[in-house]
Amino acid sequence: MSITVENPTSASLVLLSAVSKIKARTLPLFVVMFIVNYLDRVNVGFIKESLQNDLGFDSATYGLGAGLFFIGYAVFEVPSNLLLQRLGAKIWLTRITITWGIIASLLAFAKTSNQFYGLRFALGAAEAGFFPGVIYYFTRWLPAANRGKALALFLSGSAIASILSGPLSAVLMRITSFGLKGWQNMLIIEGLFSVAIGVVAWFWLDSNYDDATWLTQPEKAALQSVLETEQQMRAEQTVRPSTRYLLKDPQILIYCLIYFAIQLSIYAATFWLPTLIRKMGTLSHLQVGFLNSIPWIISIASMYGFAAAAARWKRQRVWIAIALMMAAIGMFLSTTSGPILSFIAICFAALGFKSASSLFWPLPQAYLDARIAAAVIALINAVGNLGGFVAPTVFGYLEKNTGSVSGGLYGLTATSLLAVGLLLLVRSTRSRQGFHFPQS
Repeated sequence: MSITVENPTSASLVLLSAVSKIKARTLPLFVVMFIVNYLDRVNVGFIKESLQNDLGFDSATYGLGAGLFFIGYAVFEVPSNLLLQRLGAKIWLTRITITWGIIASLLAFAKTSNQFYGLRFALGAAEAGFFPGVIYYFTRWLPAANRGKALALFLSGSAIASILSGPLSAVLMRITSFGLKGWQNMLIIEGLFSVAIGVVAWFWLDSNYDDATWLTQPEKAALQSVLETEQQMRAEQTVRPSTRYLLKDPQILIYCLIYFAIQLSIYAATFWLPTLIRKMGTLSHLQVGFLNSIPWIISIASMYGFAAAAARWKRQRVWIAIALMMAAIGMFLSTTSGPILSFIAICFAALGFKSASSLFWPLPQAYLDARIAAAVIALINAVGNLGGFVAPTVFGYLEKNTGSVSGGLYGLTATSLLAVGLLLLVRSTRSRQGFHFPQS
């Protein structure tokens, strides 16, 4: 299929029309899916006291169960995305969403620590592949120039979920019915909502733009022309499609390290910020929840602003470096003053690390051969999400043994600066036109 047009202007208008339709149809659904994904992932944080009172779990049991989610997620991330690439987004993203919703609901019926551990691990395994699956979806549907803003809007789902999670969970935990406690109803309702969204995805998504009846033939041809040209350029410059040798490409390893550094800061703030807020004074749970939402509210505008700036003035690595420097400065300043000023510093850091997270993904997308993109994106995301296990574990250890998390904040400052340095290696590796795998 190819597009025949009268002039370049008409070709651009056709492509713009196709891109606008794709964003309008897919982005709202993906954002909602990301919101419920995040809620089902972190809602266990709001029932810690209930698990202790009703099931007799101690803090160690709760902490291990919360962390096992990320182990299951990391183990199954790459296999899940390989299946997505084989079966298509329509089938696999629907399967992921429905499966995690069912498991999230079943968590309400856990009675023992082993059941709690098993279901949290299973929830991570079920969610594996969703985030990189959407990233891969954009790679196959949107030209490179249009992915940055789309990714920023999609990633705003996690910020929106951070804003909604506290008040929403508090409201749902007031529901008592069918002999179940409030925390059980919260888990069931939020899980079943994910199942419903998965059903919607089945009827709404298409795996390939050729299957999209809502695109015209000229729009499909315009997309094919641009995407095939970009793929040809990647195939000439970068890795060949052999998953067996993924870790032999130094640039992919660098991508993993950069994203791990970014995710360390995100998850450290997610788990530690409520503790800092409580030190600001005598506050109710609702007040803590609303204050906790402030960094994520302002990060939404920051993510979109950075994406718009990178789209207009290019130089993606420079904008990521600026965002990471903001994160490093904010984390460092949070150790130098009282709770209120520390909270303000964390808000500043959030502008940086959330923006860096959304700015990051166009780098590996532009580098990767589309034939291997799903596996590599999944690998990068899996390594990054291990920050969700490392960050709270290290911070908890430091607070228990030193009475302070300052050491962890210094560590986050250092890792953000290290990531800035690694960005320089990305550029030098790129200048050598990538690493070529042997044929498998």
